[in-house]
Amino acid sequence: MAENLASKDWEPKIVAIVCNWCTYAGADLAGISRIQYPPNVRIIRVPCTGRINPFYIVKALQTGADGVLVSGCHPGECHYISGNLVARRKFAALKSFLSYIGMEGDRTMFTWVSASEGDRFAQVIRGVTAKVKALGPADKLKKKLG
Repeated sequence: MAENLASKDWEPKIVAIVCNWCTYAGADLAGISRIQYPPNVRIIRVPCTGRINPFYIVKALQTGADGVLVSGCHPGECHYISGNLVARRKFAALKSFLSYIGMEGDRTMFTWVSASEGDRFAQVIRGVTAKVKALGPADKLKKKLG
C-alpha cells in the first residue's frame, strides 16, 4: 500500500532517441510553439534512427531509464532513403527479445514524427510518459551496484 502512495509522486525517466531531420525538428517546433509536454524526457539526437544499435536501448534501461522512445521520419520520407525502415525492423526484433526476457512492451516505443508535427511530438511524449508511469519503475534490467 505504501508503494502505491509513493508511486503517485514518482516520475519516470524516459530517454528519447530521435532523428535529427524529422523528430528532433518536431520537438524544436513544439518548443518554439510553446506546446506543453512532460519534462521527463531526455532527448538524444542521432543522424538517422536506422543507425541506432539496439544495445543502446538496452543500455539505457540498464542504467536507469524507465522507458525508451525511438522516433524517426515517416516511412518514405527518410533523408537517408530507407533508414527508418531499417530502424523499424531492428526495433521489432528488439521488442521481441525484451518480451522474451520479461520486459513490459510499453517500456520501449517506436514512432514517426515529422518536422512539421510539433503538436504530435508533444502528444507522443504525453502518451509515452503516461504508459511508463502506469508501469512503475523499471527494475528488471538495472545493474545492481555493490
